[in-house]
Amino acid sequence: MDHWPGRGDTIKRAKVRYGGMEKPVGLIILDFDGTLADTRSIIVDSIQRTLLELGLGKRTDEECGAMIGLPLLECFTTLLGVDEAMAERCAEVYRRVFDELNTGGAVTLFPGVLATLGALHARGKRLAICSSRGRATLDGFVRRFGLEPYVGMVVGSDDVEHGKPHPEPTLRILQALGVPAGEALVVGDASFDIEMGRAAGCRTCGVTYGNQSAEALRAAGADWLIDRFADLLTI
Repeated sequence: MDHWPGRGDTIKRAKVRYGGMEKPVGLIILDFDGTLADTRSIIVDSIQRTLLELGLGKRTDEECGAMIGLPLLECFTTLLGVDEAMAERCAEVYRRVFDELNTGGAVTLFPGVLATLGALHARGKRLAICSSRGRATLDGFVRRFGLEPYVGMVVGSDDVEHGKPHPEPTLRILQALGVPAGEALVVGDASFDIEMGRAAGCRTCGVTYGNQSAEALRAAGADWLIDRFADLLTI
């Protein structure tokens, strides 16, 4: 990497080579929470209300927010140190609370997302969504925001045995779409996304406006960092 930009800088192209030859990006695999949509408030509120309802004590919003991107059960085992049975109970309450809070306007796309997806699609880029979110709510958001014309495949937590940062979700998309790892770019706001993409052999791009810092994304090994979703058009 020639240059790591700070916030507000223009991103510089990484010299990433596969087999001695740089491959063009043909497939972009996108995280949802914190990358396409601003879900931080509703997720943190849902976690906090779950903890309150089950009498599991208070955690800071920062501690709750750091769990975004993990599969739901792992979110609670990591945050609370509970066993799988209690994590299942937490997940059950969380899903109910999330649905109660998920009214119109509670979740919005980040600026420029829809226009950028349209532009990438028009350029012939294939697009997929890979999320730790359950498939039912993920599909609901895809329909709500009108992403169906652009996104060719969606993978949620229900579709895989091993969630992020395991490479299985990415590998599932690559296999289904017949795209070599060296021609795919994984985009996300969390180290879990970057680690997943790297483990699958893909190039990776971290977005700095989501739930983790540029430093965390850099440490995870992101090939690019961008401050706006629209900056994907420059990669």
